[in-house]
Amino acid sequence: MLTRYYNLKEELEGSIFLFGARQTGKTTMLLQQFPEAIYIDLLDTNVFNRYIARPSLLYEQLQDKDRDTIVIIDEIQQIPELLNEVQRLIVHKQIRFILCGSSARKLRRKGYNTLGGRALPCYLYPLVSVEIGELDIDKVVTQGMLPPFYLSSRPWKGLTAYVDVYLQEEIRAESLVRNLHSFRKFLETAAMTDGEIVNYNNIASDCSVSANTAKEYFSILEDTLIGYMVPAYTKTPKRRVIQSPKFYLFDIGVVNHLLQRKELKRGTKEYGHAFEHFVIQELIAYIGYTRNDKKLSYWKTGTGIEVDAVIGNADIAIEIKSAEDIQNKHLKNLRSFAKDYPQAHKMVVSLDTITRRTDDGIEIIYINDFLKALWQGLYF
Repeated sequence: MLTRYYNLKEELEGSIFLFGARQTGKTTMLLQQFPEAIYIDLLDTNVFNRYIARPSLLYEQLQDKDRDTIVIIDEIQQIPELLNEVQRLIVHKQIRFILCGSSARKLRRKGYNTLGGRALPCYLYPLVSVEIGELDIDKVVTQGMLPPFYLSSRPWKGLTAYVDVYLQEEIRAESLVRNLHSFRKFLETAAMTDGEIVNYNNIASDCSVSANTAKEYFSILEDTLIGYMVPAYTKTPKRRVIQSPKFYLFDIGVVNHLLQRKELKRGTKEYGHAFEHFVIQELIAYIGYTRNDKKLSYWKTGTGIEVDAVIGNADIAIEIKSAEDIQNKHLKNLRSFAKDYPQAHKMVVSLDTITRRTDDGIEIIYINDFLKALWQGLYF
């Protein structure tokens, strides 16, 4: 059984909202880390029916428990009316809750009680490299890092079911869109443009929807934790730079499934894209888990010069290359970036196994060395 990097016990000073996309392993992690907690599973039909009929049953059940008793409510978005009882128990009985779910969208959209700051929002991501020991990079960039599919020898049927369940239970069941067919087409288009600069008009045209609808669809992907916007770095530019964000789906395995890519070969464009996505995925998770105040962005000039990842206020600039032999041609974008931001720590993360530093200070770092140092907190 895998041990997750994220230790919620360190966050649990009061109560917690734990959000994460389906199959990221929220329930497994909670049962591992809090074996003595009272566990309420709202996916259990009998449990659901009792609480939906009478939410005050929760207060009656827990009012005599000791102060600081930990209660896990799984899939809290199924019965958001329970949150009023949760607040009463936090305020009057000092019960501590871990409220687990795959989306906060329903809670916000319908104006349900979000506990007024009494529960810290936390997020669980797919697996990260530090959790899986020996890293098989070819497997990672093909199957992704969702636990059941990374661990499977035949992940593709599971990924098909995953996407179908997401569409049926997250999108249709919550009535998030009027036309499920157009949203599915949009999801496939989002996969095709994964890691690229967002152009709402082009995507809307491809999906036969309006630009406003395309924006709303992207918002749904973000709210259900299926994707992330990475903003452009635009502070104190010395030249014209692109200002639109990039979009990444939350796991490269899901991208590959939507694009029907089952075998990625080193040296291909598809492999390079998946490799870049994986590194971005690791950076997003690291920043999220460590609550680091240094934000992730990217940089691209109007003439097309681009750096894949910028950390903080140009503190670190990272180019991500799947090449096994990094040469001068791979360094030109970082050198251009350095003209505007000479203070930046510049690095190329790649499949080149010889980690080294150039005369002008660019680090060329093997992917395994980079990930080890990242999760040890050596960069930021």
